[in-house]
Amino acid sequence: MLLITVYRPFGQARNQITRKCWVRYVNNLKFQSIDPSFFLLTIAHRPHSSSGPQLTLPSRMIPSLARCSTARTIHRAFFNPSFASTSSISRPSIRQLTTTRPSLNTHIPSSPSQIAHKDASSPHPSVTSELIHPQTGGSETLPAPKSILDKLPGWAAPAKPYLALTRIDKPIGSLLLFWPCTWSITMASTVLHLPITTPLFYISLFGLGALIMRGAGCTINDMWDAKMDAKVDRTKSRPIAAGDVTQFQALSFLGLQLSAGLAVLTQLNWYSIVLGASSLSLVVLYPFMKRITYYPQVVFGMTFNWGVFLGWSAVAGVTDWTITAPMYLGGIAWGIAYDLIYAHQDKLDDVKAGVKSMALRFPDSSRTVISVLNTTFISMLTLTGHLAGMGPLYYLVSCGATAAHLAWQTITVNFDDRADCWRKFCSNGYITGGLVWLGIAAEYVQNVLMV
Repeated sequence: MLLITVYRPFGQARNQITRKCWVRYVNNLKFQSIDPSFFLLTIAHRPHSSSGPQLTLPSRMIPSLARCSTARTIHRAFFNPSFASTSSISRPSIRQLTTTRPSLNTHIPSSPSQIAHKDASSPHPSVTSELIHPQTGGSETLPAPKSILDKLPGWAAPAKPYLALTRIDKPIGSLLLFWPCTWSITMASTVLHLPITTPLFYISLFGLGALIMRGAGCTINDMWDAKMDAKVDRTKSRPIAAGDVTQFQALSFLGLQLSAGLAVLTQLNWYSIVLGASSLSLVVLYPFMKRITYYPQVVFGMTFNWGVFLGWSAVAGVTDWTITAPMYLGGIAWGIAYDLIYAHQDKLDDVKAGVKSMALRFPDSSRTVISVLNTTFISMLTLTGHLAGMGPLYYLVSCGATAAHLAWQTITVNFDDRADCWRKFCSNGYITGGLVWLGIAAEYVQNVLMV
């Protein structure tokens, strides 16, 4: 097998993106790169020719090459580290590119993750660690992970695609939507010295609301992204993309979800009802932003942290903007950071599907961006605690312990490992959000219940 790495800079928004493609090397068969925006290279193997393998550029690509800048570099790296060479394609001589090699070492590493920069003696400076894993047979895909929905009894089978539409088998999204609500509810109860029944009631109510509205958001997202999801390995089994649920059925189901969400919302005061209903515009807008900007994570952060305002107004009657505004801004930074990690799972498929994200905007500097965002989050939490009059327990747990966890997460995340990106993303729901709430709850116990 021959690895062909193709460099083609794009517009200003994508000038750091390095495109890579696998080309399978089998006798006289020709394979096209996975994306039409790549240079389309063909390989012709001549077993009885002493000149070895020959790389040729199809004539139909000459206009595309002519539109590029004066020179484009094609770096050819065999799995044998002892061989690496570089050629340039310039305007006067773009008709044909040839190279010779006496023998070809066809040893293939046991897994694509074993291929690193060391496999080439002099990799191009713009090479990133993004690899597209070669598929054997051309259509082989990874099996879908097992879900609790697979254990449903036979009589519940008709409900399975609708439950899958809500992602009820993946509660991480509901947790991430739920935590900002609990921070606000508990902090307002601490500042106002409210009895324990108040935060318990509203935390339970908002937990139910987070579960319902997160499911509604997933339905809206899948209705928007049905065609794109069908092009992405991780999402093509989703109910609408797979054809298990039609758009009309999804719309009807969305009506039921929003009705249930409205029933929860009407348990609050009118101020909170209006404030909560205003967040629906962000819910609907988010899936569209992936088509027009490389910063959809900003809208995501605004949407998933709206509960900061809503939780305080539900408890106090109105929102204290002095305290909730910095908490909301910090929550946005946190949401952008963990959704950026999430976006790295699909960065290769997103290029093919035409989806934009910050993972494509910052392919080589995502760790730095996440560091800045997490620092902003901790700074805003510290400011919020000062404005609300929080004590040492808040700063020790909500700020200190959370900062330590986020530092570990930022340092250790492997952006080229989908499984690790998923684990680090989930740790924000299972650990980060809980640590912030735990510090606020400790202050509530100390200043309200123990007084």
